[in-house]
Amino acid sequence: MARAIHVFRTPDRFVAGTVGEPGNRTFYLQAVHEGRVVSVMCEKQQVAVLAERIGALLGEVNRRFGMPLPPESPVSDSAPLVTPVDAEFRVGTMGLGWDAEVQRVVVELLAVTEEPIDTSVILDDAEDGPDALRVFLTPESARQFALRSDLVVSAGRPPCPLCDEPLDPAGHLCVRTNGYRRGGLTDSDS
Repeated sequence: MARAIHVFRTPDRFVAGTVGEPGNRTFYLQAVHEGRVVSVMCEKQQVAVLAERIGALLGEVNRRFGMPLPPESPVSDSAPLVTPVDAEFRVGTMGLGWDAEVQRVVVELLAVTEEPIDTSVILDDAEDGPDALRVFLTPESARQFALRSDLVVSAGRPPCPLCDEPLDPAGHLCVRTNGYRRGGLTDSDS
């Protein structure tokens, strides 16, 4: 079967979002352009790392090429994911680069595979390899993606003040209290 590569050169939207309640959320990355929507499932940590690396890449592009850094303005797109959310694949490997010719950040998300990935297929249109989502972002769009991703990641359950593990509404077994069940969130915590 031929490899599917979904390319968005000028996306209307590229965002991280979730489906489900805190503690039971599924994370997605979604690209949209003129009614075409591609969603891929990923881990919370992948979203956090991608946002962090995009920030680092923008700093490096500024340092090496003199490209001005986009300002850290408030997130302009707080809308939910386009529904229904049907994942094309689960993300395994992520690639990130800078296309100096078009002055765009390039994000490539590759599907999980059973075999080790030949890194030469990242940012390549080779016939063989895992399915991919490739998105080209302006520096401003990349900054907005990173800022929104940080908000999405941090919007989960609040941490326990003693052990930093996530608090469920019903409480949790806190290791710092020798297994005594700490209470959950109260109305004043919400």
